[in-house]
Amino acid sequence: MERNILSWNVNGLRAVHKKGFLEWLHAEAPDVLLLQEIKGRAEDFPKALREIDGYVIRFHPARRRGYSGVAILSREEPDEWIEGLGDPEYDDEGRLLSARFGDVLVSSAYFPNSQEGGKRLPYRLGFGEALLRFYEEQQSLGRKILVGGDFNVSHREIDLARPKQNTKNPGFLPEEREWFQGFLDRGYHDTFREENPGKEGCYSWWSYRAGARARNVGWRLDYFCCDAPLRPKVGEARILPEVMGSDHCPVGIKVDT
Repeated sequence: MERNILSWNVNGLRAVHKKGFLEWLHAEAPDVLLLQEIKGRAEDFPKALREIDGYVIRFHPARRRGYSGVAILSREEPDEWIEGLGDPEYDDEGRLLSARFGDVLVSSAYFPNSQEGGKRLPYRLGFGEALLRFYEEQQSLGRKILVGGDFNVSHREIDLARPKQNTKNPGFLPEEREWFQGFLDRGYHDTFREENPGKEGCYSWWSYRAGARARNVGWRLDYFCCDAPLRPKVGEARILPEVMGSDHCPVGIKVDT
């Protein structure tokens, strides 16, 4: 079964709801939608967001109210839900939620921001290593991996508008980029870049300042990555910059599950 899967850092689910989120969702009609930075618990959201016609929904919020958090909407009830990584150091921030469809595990991931001066860089790198350990465990059970979400890094210079000016800024720090390269070296695939190896100007996040989005001065921070066994079944990686409502735009993939 081919599934149309989208991922979107909404920068506040209640905020994007006021900007037409449900109308967009029903018009786009993805089979699965991954959300990041929902900034709330289930009870914080109106009924319209907790009970969406045609979808089952699971929230994995942060312990701290109004911060971080991820969610997954699916037209079909998954075979299994897995909340977090099994590590409270990271799970308290609500950064990973997975849904299993047969032997395919689909995750919504929200990587920590390293913050100015790399203040949270060790935490961010630790999250990345915990994620890899979690996926190794899942792969040992015969599961294929698809992870979509806000990775909070632009891997290469082509992935942001002004690389030279941002080498010391979070999201383009050498250590972050090295981790992402190591992630690929471990057998994972950046699906959009593999399908569009030389395509410039493809971004998924823009600062709210100085009209950055209108001028397309952006960063590609949002990805769909899969492991090698799933790669032959993945296609049509895309970015949807025309979708407004957040400082991020959705990204999409089609997967034969």
